[in-house]
Amino acid sequence: MCGLVDDNPYILSFGPRPRTEYNDNISIRCTVKNLRRVNMANASINNENDNLTSVLYGVRDLRLEQRPIPKPGHNEVLLKIQRVGICGSDIHYLVHGAIGHYIVKEPMVIGHEASGIVEKLGEGVKNLKVGDRVAIEPGASCRMCQFCKIGSYNLCPEMKFCATPPIDGNLTRYYVHAADFCYKLPDHISLEEGALLEPLSVGVHACKRGGVKVGSTVLILGAGPIGLVTLITAKAMGATKIYITDLVEFRLNIAKEMGAYKTITVNRGDSDEQAIENVKNEIGDELPDVTIDCSGFQQTIKMGMELTKSGGVLTIVGMGASSDVKLPLFNALSREVDIRGVFRYANDYQDALALIAAGQINLKPLITHNFKIEETLEAFKTAETGAGNAIKVMIHCN
Repeated sequence: MCGLVDDNPYILSFGPRPRTEYNDNISIRCTVKNLRRVNMANASINNENDNLTSVLYGVRDLRLEQRPIPKPGHNEVLLKIQRVGICGSDIHYLVHGAIGHYIVKEPMVIGHEASGIVEKLGEGVKNLKVGDRVAIEPGASCRMCQFCKIGSYNLCPEMKFCATPPIDGNLTRYYVHAADFCYKLPDHISLEEGALLEPLSVGVHACKRGGVKVGSTVLILGAGPIGLVTLITAKAMGATKIYITDLVEFRLNIAKEMGAYKTITVNRGDSDEQAIENVKNEIGDELPDVTIDCSGFQQTIKMGMELTKSGGVLTIVGMGASSDVKLPLFNALSREVDIRGVFRYANDYQDALALIAAGQINLKPLITHNFKIEETLEAFKTAETGAGNAIKVMIHCN
């Protein structure tokens, strides 16, 4: 998914729900507000049956509990999960309980940016062996519908995607996944980088959809994790001038270090017109061939429509708008600006992995915070509030 936490006003309170500790030491529920008074280690059994799991029960109700270790079926592998990154969509489900028509109606294991080690093979698995370190593409499609057959499996109506209701995610010690959606990591690629293949694949897909190529001028709206991986992908694909905007100076400083041609601060509280005029003045006469909106709010979508070069492409990745938006459609139509949506990725994990393996992309600067799975609630608080200049928060499961 995308960086929905980039401009997040929901950071002041995790609600009035009191801390509850379960006497059986199997499950613990607490609000982040009271986190520091909870001994999260009590939720872990610490033996061969330990499958400590982070489960979202509803709005502001994230719990750690033990679940049975699953068994792999045909063409599946049992994975010992190692690293899981927190995505903006995870935060959105925690805060709102839904994204669009995907609504958390029953307990759901959270998390989808993951890497792991193959623990056991199911029947028919030939592409992996026990002990392989893998990155996990979190969606498994039907492989039979028209979309799957033409390679657009991200549009499969039967897609089962981690931590998208009602499908469980992989923020857990043990997890079963389709073997053909697990990618073996070369020895020189870390498990952290393996987990970050997920957001990187979003950036790769966005740049492909936008038609980024050698010599492109690109404008990226939003310098959260998705904006930053899109930046380094566009640079690797040959873009020569990359402008990037954000509300937060720290993120823009990181963007500059990662190769942005120019960073542009958007002032919180500016009207849509003021913000658009500000960015236009910073860019000057050379409007971008491709604009990639990694925020998805009314202001940024309007900005993309008005500032993209005539005949250019606006690619919308972010899904920040929680309701209908009012847009200057005539402006885009009269200048033949193509408007393209981005939904996850398809056939992009291999390309993302190749970029890292070849040293063309360095994801390590994005990882700012690390937590153990027992510290899941504190990790989510850090990711939501941005405490300590957080960009990507990584959870260590084993």
